[in-house]
Amino acid sequence: MSSSFDIPEVDHLTTGAIGPPGQRIFYLQARHGTLVVSLRLEKTQVAALVAYLAAMLAGMPPPGDIPTTGMDLIEPVVAEWVVGSLGVTYDEDADRVMIVAEELVEEGEEGASARITATREQVAALSVHGAEAVAAGRPPCPLCGQPLDPQGHTCPRLNGHRER
Repeated sequence: MSSSFDIPEVDHLTTGAIGPPGQRIFYLQARHGTLVVSLRLEKTQVAALVAYLAAMLAGMPPPGDIPTTGMDLIEPVVAEWVVGSLGVTYDEDADRVMIVAEELVEEGEEGASARITATREQVAALSVHGAEAVAAGRPPCPLCGQPLDPQGHTCPRLNGHRER
C-alpha cells in the first residue's frame, strides 16, 4: 500500500515535467522541511488544476508577492504514486488553499491520498508555472488541437491524411 501525506504548510509547491516533448512525465511536488513529496500526473490533470486554481484566485482579493523564481522540481524526482483524482478547497478563515490528490487504484482497492495546504501566493505561483510547463510541450495542431509530432500527425479533421 502506498503512503498518504498531510502537509499542512508547504515550503515549496510546484509542478513540472521531465523528459522530451511527447514523452514528458508531469509531477506535482510539495516540500515541508526535509519531506519532499512528488506525485505523478497526466498533462491534462496539470492543465485542469492550474486553470481551476487561476479561476478560483480571480474571484478573491489579489494575493501578495507571488514567487517567480525557484519553481523547479527538487531533484531527484521520484513519484510516490500516480494521481487518479484531484480536488481543491479554500479555507477562508485560515486563508489557505488545500489541494487533495488521491491515488489511481483499481476499483475496490484502497488508495493513498495527499493533502497539501498552501498560501494563495504559493498557489498563484503554481498556477502560472504549471501553465508554462503545460505550454512548453509540443505545439497543438491548428485544425484539431492534438499535439503535433516532429514527424507530423494524422489529423482527424483531414480525414486521416498526415499534416506536416
